[in-house]
Amino acid sequence: MMALWLLLVVSLLVLGGCATRPINPPIAEVHPERGYRLESRQAHVKDKSNLVVLAFSGGGTRAAAFSYGVLEFLRRTRIVGATGKEARLLDQVDVISGVSGGSFTALAYGLYGDKLFSEYESRFLKRDVQGEITARFFSPRYWPNLWSSNWGRSELAADLYDEILFNGATFGDLDRSNGPLIMASATDISTGARLVFDQDFFDLLCSDLDEVPLSRAAAASSAVPVVLSAVTLNNYGGSCNYAAPRWLQLLTGPTGPPRPAARAAREIDERLAFADGAHRPYIHLVDGGIADNVGMRSVLTVLELLEVLHRAGVPTRLDGVRRIIVFVVNSVSSPRTQWDESESSPGILDTLVKAAGVPIDHYSYEAMEVLKDKAARWQSLRRLRQSAAFANNTDPVITDELKAPDIDVYAVDVSFQALDDKAEMDYLNELPTSFVLPAEAVDRLRAAAGSIILQSPEFQRLLKDAGAQVVSQ
Repeated sequence: MMALWLLLVVSLLVLGGCATRPINPPIAEVHPERGYRLESRQAHVKDKSNLVVLAFSGGGTRAAAFSYGVLEFLRRTRIVGATGKEARLLDQVDVISGVSGGSFTALAYGLYGDKLFSEYESRFLKRDVQGEITARFFSPRYWPNLWSSNWGRSELAADLYDEILFNGATFGDLDRSNGPLIMASATDISTGARLVFDQDFFDLLCSDLDEVPLSRAAAASSAVPVVLSAVTLNNYGGSCNYAAPRWLQLLTGPTGPPRPAARAAREIDERLAFADGAHRPYIHLVDGGIADNVGMRSVLTVLELLEVLHRAGVPTRLDGVRRIIVFVVNSVSSPRTQWDESESSPGILDTLVKAAGVPIDHYSYEAMEVLKDKAARWQSLRRLRQSAAFANNTDPVITDELKAPDIDVYAVDVSFQALDDKAEMDYLNELPTSFVLPAEAVDRLRAAAGSIILQSPEFQRLLKDAGAQVVSQ
C-alpha cells in the first residue's frame, strides 16, 4: 500500500510539471489606432460633450454587489434633458474602471451588457466563490497543477472565474462590442506601479491584449498577496518600435514637471518602466487595491495632464468635453474592533490585516478629496477669468496660472458614509472583505447604492446644471 501511495505522489509531481500558465502573445508593431483603448472606443461615444466615468473600488463580493447596485440604478433611471430627449443614465457611461472585487462587475458588464442583469446574481454575487476556490485547492484533482512552478493559486481561481462567469471571453470580445471602455487594474508587485488592462499599457509590453482572457485580468486585479499567488505576464517590451508621445516632453525640464502634473509625471514614469522587456521579461501582478483601491489614479492623471496640455495649447481627444462626471463607487469598510479595550496587543494575523487595510482606506478618502479639490479649483479659475473679462469689458490677458480646461467636474461620492440611514451604514460597514456574502447582504448593498446616488447633492447639482430631470426610477 505504501508503495502505491509513493507511486501516486511521484506521478502527480511529474504531471504537475506539465502545467503552464496562459501566455499573453507578442505584437511586432504598435498600432495606436487599433486595440482596446480609449481612442478606439470614441466611435461608440454617444455624447462627446460629456465624459461619464464609473470607478468601482475593491472589497470582494461587497464591492461587486455595491457596484452592481450602481449599474442597476443607472439602468432603471431615465432622465429628460434640455432638448426633451429621454435617455437611460446607463447608456451615457463611457468608461468603467474596476479594482479587485469591482473589476468583476466592470468586466462582466463589458462582456454581457444588459444580459448581465438576468445572470450576475446567480453566476457570481450569490455564490460561494471563496468556498469553491478553497475546495479546488484541497482537491487532489488540482494538485498536479498547483505543484507546477508555472501555475499558482491565482491560475486556479482564474479557471473558476472563467467557468462560472466569463465563458472563455477575452479582451477581443470587449474590443468588438459597443459598450463602454472597461479598465481593470492590478499592481506590479516588484515596483508597486499600477498596470491597467488596456492596449495603451500592453503596447509598452509589446503584447496583444485582445488575446488575454478576462478571467486572468479579474484574477490579477483580485490576487490578494499571500492568500493568492501573483499572475504573471510575459514582457516583450522594446521589440515593437513603441514610441512615447511627444507631449511627454512637457513633463520634463531642469526644474522638474510643471504644476499641477508632478503626480501624473511620476505615474507616467512608472508606466514607461514597463517597456524594459530586456531587464524585466516577466511582470508579476497582485491585487489592484494595493496601488489604487478606488480606481481614481487614472482619473486624476487625466485631469492633471489636461490642465498642463491646455496651458501649452496642445490638442487632446477630450477638447470637446464640457462635463466630466465621475461616480466614485467606494465600498471600503472599516469594521470596529475592541482592541483598545484590552491591554493585550492584537495577534499577528489581525495586525497584518489591519496594517494592509488602513493605508488603503486612507488613500481612498484622500483620492476622493483630491478630485473634489480639482473640480473646485477649475471652477474658481473660470470665475476669475470671467470676472476679469467683465471688469475690463475686453479680452484680458490670461496668465498660465489662470488657465484651466473649461470643463465642469462632478464627483459623485457613492460610499457607505454617504448613507442617511446610520443603522444601515453600520450594517454595511461591518461586512467582511471576502468572496461570499449572505443573499440578504448582497441585496442590501444593491439597494443602498441607488439610494446614495439619488440623495447625493453632487448628483442633484449635475441634473440642475444639465437642465435634466429624472422621469422614471
